[in-house]
Amino acid sequence: MQKTLLIALRTTVVTLLLTGIIYPYVITGLAQLLFPYRANGSLVTDDKGQVVGSELIGQNFSHPAYFQPRPSAAGDKGYDATASSGSNLGPTSKKLQDRVTQDVERWKEENPNAQGPVPSELVTTSGSGLDPHLSPPAALWQVSRIASARGVAPERIRAVLEAVTEGRDLWILGEPRVNVLVLNLALDRQFGRPAPVQAQEGKGADTGEASNVQPTALSNQPTKE
Repeated sequence: MQKTLLIALRTTVVTLLLTGIIYPYVITGLAQLLFPYRANGSLVTDDKGQVVGSELIGQNFSHPAYFQPRPSAAGDKGYDATASSGSNLGPTSKKLQDRVTQDVERWKEENPNAQGPVPSELVTTSGSGLDPHLSPPAALWQVSRIASARGVAPERIRAVLEAVTEGRDLWILGEPRVNVLVLNLALDRQFGRPAPVQAQEGKGADTGEASNVQPTALSNQPTKE
């Protein structure tokens, strides 16, 4: 009996050391040595070196001078990195249909010069609710609004978009995509940070909040003259 207990104790201690201490430290050390950027969360910084987000986690942008991401069902207000989830609503859900209909109307109202129907991904949430990417067509659909808000030619916005578009991995895996946060930072580097949009009359008056305000992630970006 005592011999069996000693064997079990030694096995427990060795397993604890190997899997609870040695293995995690070795893997962490290798990750920091070989892939430090990825190992530390793929954090994105602005021109001042301040962290404004992660390439892996989507965030909301409501200012008309920025590309806007897919809607999110993560958390109570969406884009909650601590509550990654989808809505779990099926195609027959009236709640989902009403929400999509409202979003389609909003996109059309905010993008009156956009060509073609609203891309489906702009009104459907991802499974995680935190998808940081858009397809190039969904981003291109927004170009006219952004060009108008920034007072530049649409061709210049498209050039920035094309410059940060990611291709297929190993030329065969996945689809071309663009990271919304990286794209919006590129816009600010090229054209400067736009001024915050003031609250419209009757909107935000009671709460003190502005409509389509500057996203906090980019609030520290310097404005170019």
